[in-house]
Amino acid sequence: MAYDCDVLVIGAGIVGLSTAYAITRAAPGTRVVVLEKEPGPARHQTGRNSGVIHSGIYYPPGSLKARFALQGSAEMVKFCLDHAIPHEVTGKLIVATDRAELPRLHSLIQRGREHGIPVRELGPAQIAQYEPEVSGLAAIHVGTTGITDFGAVARCLATLATEAGAHIVYGSEVTAIGRRAGRVAVGVSSSGGGMGAGRIAGGVARTPVDTGCEAGRASADTGRVAGEVSRAPADTERVPGEAGCAPTDAERAFGDAPHTPADALRASFDRTSSAPASSGTVFRARVLINCAGLHCDRIARLAGDAPGMRIVPFRGEYHTLAPARASLVRGLVYPVPDPAFPFLGVHLTRGIDGSVHIGPNAVPALAREGYDWRTVRPADLAGTLAYPGSWHIARRHWRYGAGELHRSLSRRAFTEAVRRLLPAVREEDIRPSPAGVRAQAVLPDGTLADDFLITETPSIVHVLNAPSPAATASLPIGREIAGRALGMLEGRLAEGGVASG
Repeated sequence: MAYDCDVLVIGAGIVGLSTAYAITRAAPGTRVVVLEKEPGPARHQTGRNSGVIHSGIYYPPGSLKARFALQGSAEMVKFCLDHAIPHEVTGKLIVATDRAELPRLHSLIQRGREHGIPVRELGPAQIAQYEPEVSGLAAIHVGTTGITDFGAVARCLATLATEAGAHIVYGSEVTAIGRRAGRVAVGVSSSGGGMGAGRIAGGVARTPVDTGCEAGRASADTGRVAGEVSRAPADTERVPGEAGCAPTDAERAFGDAPHTPADALRASFDRTSSAPASSGTVFRARVLINCAGLHCDRIARLAGDAPGMRIVPFRGEYHTLAPARASLVRGLVYPVPDPAFPFLGVHLTRGIDGSVHIGPNAVPALAREGYDWRTVRPADLAGTLAYPGSWHIARRHWRYGAGELHRSLSRRAFTEAVRRLLPAVREEDIRPSPAGVRAQAVLPDGTLADDFLITETPSIVHVLNAPSPAATASLPIGREIAGRALGMLEGRLAEGGVASG
């Protein structure tokens, strides 16, 4: 069976859903489909972070991260307020615990002022007024940082998008992509979810929860992300149209599958709204948007594009303070980051549920969805080890990496690292918490892509690097991607003389 749409989005994380939502607002009537191989939204990066609404203070002026985080932090607070999603503007402390960190702290003060962020300099006595148990030589208080539940935000975006006419197809894994001028065909197979999670109009199901716009109930994370392709090593994945290869299902769809007219699209979805897309199902679109997160580079190669980077997964290991010791931390406390690394270091975060998260400790993951040391996927690991950029990182940052590995394997070592900020913490106060995996784009020379990376090829928009603060910045990021996709769509429609919808 083949379904036609105007815009097809791969990935129902917060960026993909924000993009679908933005398209439905900017161009009502545009036929939008979101493909997600999990049974629900926000199962990976979106649903496994610390829930911090970042202020944008870390990011250099002129970067996409700075631009979108500054816009996005204020918009996210308003979005949560408008849709009854729990959130709080708490502010945070960035604390220097060593004299060598003071110049970097002062640089952050200047950057904050350049961005127009309310920043207050603090000495040790003033630090104690905010966080009595935190130790430091100096600190800054950043007033616009907050906390929320980004999984709830994603589910709300899913509801808003589907109420505006978009379709979200869960349990559908992308297996093939074919292209012709002005058209893209995507073949999927069932991975056990449901189309539209049972909503008759093709959207996600509402459940009675305490977040007014929340759509669908998140279930346990089971380990796979939107848009994952075959388990062959990444370097051997088939490129559609490659000489000597048989046509893919998606490529055959251009000639073999019956055309689904626009007025039949919704009815087709309605009839199958309780079942996932079956193997052999093909979605044909004028524009494709790749928001596949941990698998975005694979999707790009599957489409025949050379992304010029590779996702090298880093696991962020979190711990939680025992409830009886949670009073040690009142709000959010961060160390001064090292600009040589994209990670912010081990920090203390009182979440929206009142628990205090500590982390993340960043270590290489042995699978793209490797949330613990026991999860090893040979194809993922082989792809990482075969990539020259991985070895360049290892040579350049082996000391840093060795420290992270030591803290991963030793709770005592991890506790000692935390004690630099929080001297009163004891080893028995720290309990393991669910980990996350960061989709870090790495260039062939081992450079870690520091900014958001969004590229365009004919009929496709690829989001190739969107780690933190992408959740904070998801609303303006979604508008940016939507604008690019709609620009492509207008060009396709002008060339073909057809109207969408």
